[in-house]
Amino acid sequence: MKRQLLDHYQRGFPLSPTPYKEVADRLGVSEEAVLEELAVLKEEGTLSRVGPVFKPHSVGASTLAALSVESERLEEVASVVSAFDEVNHNYEREHRFNLWFVVTAPDNERVQAVLDEIAEKTGTEVLNLPMLADYHLDLGFAIQWT
Repeated sequence: MKRQLLDHYQRGFPLSPTPYKEVADRLGVSEEAVLEELAVLKEEGTLSRVGPVFKPHSVGASTLAALSVESERLEEVASVVSAFDEVNHNYEREHRFNLWFVVTAPDNERVQAVLDEIAEKTGTEVLNLPMLADYHLDLGFAIQWT
């Protein structure tokens, strides 16, 4: 079931009051089995979240941000950043600014408050990179199974 969840539901997740039941019906398993498998995938770090991706600024406010973090503190700081509900993921880049993340919140004031809290908790200045032009990126990725 893990393969079907990861391969078939990166896109086209059912939009309904009972999406997990619909997925379960399509896979021929129980809704509880789907929810349990998703919990395992999240716990093991394969998934960070299950949820929609909205066009920027169509619901609330958002910004791309980056931190310059010493390599020995990268995991610690990434955990602090990930603890915010407004951050759905972060990732390492090979650059002086090596930890990047997106903050999404109801309004610009909350976005700025989150950036300020991250700076305070990490002791690191946050580079705020608000969007000037939007581009569509397909966030579905082919999975190489071994």
